[in-house]
Amino acid sequence: MPLRDSDMVSTWVYRAIYGGVTVLSLIPIPIARSVGRVLGRAMGAVLRRKVTSSLDNLRYIFGDALSDSEMVAINGRTISHFTQMLFEAPHILRLTSRNLDRYVVFDNEEAITRAVNKGKGVFILTGHFGNWELMSAATALRIGSRTAVVVRPADFDPVDRVLTTLRSRFGTEIIPKRRAMKKLLSAEKENKVIGILMDQNVDWYEGVFVPFMGKPACTNKGLALVALRTGSPVIPMFSVREPDGRFRIIFEDEVVLKRTGDKIKDVEENTFIFNQIIEKYVREYPDHWFWFHKRWKTKPYCELAA
Repeated sequence: MPLRDSDMVSTWVYRAIYGGVTVLSLIPIPIARSVGRVLGRAMGAVLRRKVTSSLDNLRYIFGDALSDSEMVAINGRTISHFTQMLFEAPHILRLTSRNLDRYVVFDNEEAITRAVNKGKGVFILTGHFGNWELMSAATALRIGSRTAVVVRPADFDPVDRVLTTLRSRFGTEIIPKRRAMKKLLSAEKENKVIGILMDQNVDWYEGVFVPFMGKPACTNKGLALVALRTGSPVIPMFSVREPDGRFRIIFEDEVVLKRTGDKIKDVEENTFIFNQIIEKYVREYPDHWFWFHKRWKTKPYCELAA
């Protein structure tokens, strides 16, 4: 069947974007980091006092604890961090087992090894923090187990295809968020390591309201549901930028789940525990988190017209 014009355009746009990513991957990583940092600082200076979604979120959370100049400074560092990430992520195309230590170092790797050896599948608790794309690729290359990640497909198809190409480079299965539950429930049977980024807003019917950064946040309840049902271990994993530019990939010990026999209470309590773990990293490294997302968009009440 011949391609439609729209399909051909999409394919050419995909090739152009992928070509750009390939070119960026050829820039030596120290230079790529420097370029990203300089670009980020320039953008931060331009946007210094302008109202952005990230600065709005920082003011919403830290408005009573930090001065406005402190929040503007965090926002600038956040912009710089993520522009660096844009130049670092293409290096997924250059990753090998031989050069992995140029990009990342691993901390408490024994935790993921112990979890995998249980043979019940593993759920990775993480978020849009540090360089999650590089972290996922490096971990898949390192542990050599069957890996998967739950994602929300990008709205623009060519971009989604490029991201899928990068994310699946080392055999990682891409699980669309809308069809995730069946795959998650099969993790135990297939002994897969499945990454779940659960730091973004969801609609009220998908989540439960538990505190995050001191504010009620509608949080996806899927991880708590499947972890309680399957008994698969939950391992927190986050990446933190080191002074030399590399990322330290931290595996925490298995999360001890609360089980009272009350399903609703257990889902809420364990989702709260997961949020606390993510929050710990956000508070320690606020410029590493994706503040641009409308995390507190869904409210636990109906707003009335003025």
